[in-house]
Amino acid sequence: MMKFCYLDESGTGDEPIAVMLGVIVDSYRMRRTKNEWEKLLLGLSDKAKKPMQELHTRDFYRGNGIWRGVPGKERAEIIGEIFSWIKDRGHKIVYSVVDKDLFSDNFKNEELSSDINSLWQFMGMHICLQLQKFHQNEKKNKGNTVLVFDEEVREEARFLSAVKSPPEWTDSFYKKGKKQERLDQIVDVPYFCDSRDVSLVQLADFLCYFVRLYVEMSEGKTAEGYDGEKEKIASWVEPILALLISKSHIYPKIKKCPCSTMYRSYAPDCVL
Repeated sequence: MMKFCYLDESGTGDEPIAVMLGVIVDSYRMRRTKNEWEKLLLGLSDKAKKPMQELHTRDFYRGNGIWRGVPGKERAEIIGEIFSWIKDRGHKIVYSVVDKDLFSDNFKNEELSSDINSLWQFMGMHICLQLQKFHQNEKKNKGNTVLVFDEEVREEARFLSAVKSPPEWTDSFYKKGKKQERLDQIVDVPYFCDSRDVSLVQLADFLCYFVRLYVEMSEGKTAEGYDGEKEKIASWVEPILALLISKSHIYPKIKKCPCSTMYRSYAPDCVL
């Protein structure tokens, strides 16, 4: 069965942690999830009293822009309801989490860095490897996974090239077989879209934003904006983390695998 992984990233500005997160949806269940998410967005438009094509999670959470007139308690209740709905849908999640200070200080010295030209590509390749490792062992899996990203003009060409011709050093991450094609579980033409037109990328944005805040606060890299913020975000995020694919697929411990060692070395302690 064909699968789709809808992806977005958070923290590629001045934030201490960067996260790329993907929601895996199979073709059979995709339409229901898409329709229900779009109904949620219509309900939010009513709350904001303005038509809304896209949920900008940062503005919604902080009460900025069109959300300035919606009380914080009401926004928090809506966020909790959205997280409960996501949990009930049960779609698997993948993510790549990076400590940006470690990355900026050390990545240029990595032997493997010549094949990766940015933090975004570092996370994007990590997502590909996780999906490959996870789906190649799935029973009765005859499909492949289509990657659907938010628009990234500066990254698209190089990343498309990397997915079509993955570096040899990625092989050990998923224990590529001798006769196996590289990344054979990934459709080799990732799709880059305008997130206003692809609602499930907005869902990935929603999750990604809160996961980043959760990691930053867990690592003591971001202070609370209000009393109890850390606990509130944890109450939303931690049930969702149960939907992650196994950590053995995200940050595997593989002897003599420079690829898995590299990805582990830039991950915050709380995700390992």
